[in-house]
Amino acid sequence: MTDDAPAWFPPEDEAPDPRRSARIGSKPVPPRRFYREASTKPSEAGFVLTLDDRPARTPAKAPLALPTAAAAEAVAAEWAAQGAEIDPARMPLTRLVNSGLDGVARMREEVVDDIARYAGSDLLCYRAGEPARLVAMQADAWDPVLDWAREALGARFFLTEGVVFAEQPPGSVEAVRGAVASIRDPIALAALSTITSLTGSVLLALAVAMGRLSAVEAWAAAHVDEDFQMEVWGMDDEALERRARRWTEMEASARMIQLIGLA
Repeated sequence: MTDDAPAWFPPEDEAPDPRRSARIGSKPVPPRRFYREASTKPSEAGFVLTLDDRPARTPAKAPLALPTAAAAEAVAAEWAAQGAEIDPARMPLTRLVNSGLDGVARMREEVVDDIARYAGSDLLCYRAGEPARLVAMQADAWDPVLDWAREALGARFFLTEGVVFAEQPPGSVEAVRGAVASIRDPIALAALSTITSLTGSVLLALAVAMGRLSAVEAWAAAHVDEDFQMEVWGMDDEALERRARRWTEMEASARMIQLIGLA
């Protein structure tokens, strides 16, 4: 991640080598820690991560720099917390930075379109017809967010039952796209994309980004259906384990947006 260190966070468009994977086995060998100290310093690109006082870079060799000191310090803390071996699974903020600088920054319009596309079939618009308790749970969690979207974004959405597609007003979809496009920083936009894909709702993602919901509140709203099913049929340990892993990404994304802001 420095000029002479291996880029062990591979770019998203870099395909794995199956022959190499076969040689080294299915479990990747974690890289050993190659630095003593992680810190930050201001630069022309923003606030850059430094490892042993050397500027770090992304896998695509861009300066690993963030727009605010607070965000850079949070990333540096991930690096400082590593042990003898570096575990990328424990570095969700760093992964977001790499995604933003190496991916989103190069294809911004495509990412905005991908996020805004969720407005055409947002989770919050697809409701259960029964049982009454699930209907009430969805309404309690989702209706306030739809009310907020109407007031804050000027976007009104139609509801439907089950999986029957409901075409949404073009003006509402465009209003959502405008809100997404207003987030200029590529790292913050990468974080918004992550929240959207994790929750299945661009409205929940924007509500978190704009301070209407906390990450915990949005996460609970995204799992109303799953929680209801667990109430009825009992806990699903595999689902809970998967949710815990995904929550790490959700929490990091919401935190990154807060540290950077929406400018």
